[in-house]
Amino acid sequence: MRIIFAGTPEIAATVLRRIIDSPHEIAAVVTRPDAPLGRRRRLTPSPVAALAEAEGLPVVRATRITAEALDEIRETAGPVDLGVVVAYGAILPDDLLDLPAHGWINLHVSLLPRWRGAAPVQRAIAAGDAPLGFSVIGVTSELDAGDVYEQQTVAGLDDATAGEVLRRMGVEGAESVVAVADALAAGTAHPVAQKGEVTVAAKLDREFGRLSWTQPVAQVFDRWRAATPEPGAWTTLDGDTCKVLRLGRLDPAAQTPSLQPAGSVVLWQRRVLVAAADGWLELLEVQPAGRRGMAARDWANGLRQQGAAADQPLAVFA
Repeated sequence: MRIIFAGTPEIAATVLRRIIDSPHEIAAVVTRPDAPLGRRRRLTPSPVAALAEAEGLPVVRATRITAEALDEIRETAGPVDLGVVVAYGAILPDDLLDLPAHGWINLHVSLLPRWRGAAPVQRAIAAGDAPLGFSVIGVTSELDAGDVYEQQTVAGLDDATAGEVLRRMGVEGAESVVAVADALAAGTAHPVAQKGEVTVAAKLDREFGRLSWTQPVAQVFDRWRAATPEPGAWTTLDGDTCKVLRLGRLDPAAQTPSLQPAGSVVLWQRRVLVAAADGWLELLEVQPAGRRGMAARDWANGLRQQGAAADQPLAVFA
């Protein structure tokens, strides 16, 4: 089938790569405009644009689908059989949805109808959902409400960060997207309506990444996973922001010191531990305010050299 593809980030590029390698033909690629990245703020193409241009595919850049953008898409793509959208970053208007003969399908990284919206993986992890999974759905004018063509859980994600989950979802979801496209081409696709309670995955802000040490270990760890790498997990120390770049759970059989007040940081048997409401987590890498990321042990050793009392926490996160 001739396919028009819309997407922007790395997970979308993973799916696009798999479609390129399939028997289907990419008629056009729609993605967001180049964006300034890095310290020098250089304009950088999206992962989808970079892949499409490397493969010689026609690319339409649009922040949103205006009448002008729609005309460009029609002219660029010509007749198309199917649309595939993965994290494009804007709503597709009805005129674009009506363009392909078989409509559009979407790889959505949650087990719909749970977590419709902008940040499904992060919201699912923060809520403690298990297992995690993805859905391939038809696209309608109602956000993430289309019928389900395929839905799968993904194993082995208990300790994975949101970034790691998205990479796995991209690889496994890409196979499902191609399988659904194959079924649509063969006339054997049979979507079913979504069933269950609808929950909404609201957009993330900086506050989403704030760790609350007064919560149980499982909730703190899940929030860290959900906020990593974006928007980033953080806490405060003496009123300054301290980013928590890596955090680990302890083996339940591991020896630990007596529990101290939530947020207390101690050096224990060559490990840096931080107290939650009901136990300890291992602090592995931090970025204190105004400094680069560093191993938590190096940071803790610096605090100890500054004269922290042996019987007191090295620091207390708020």
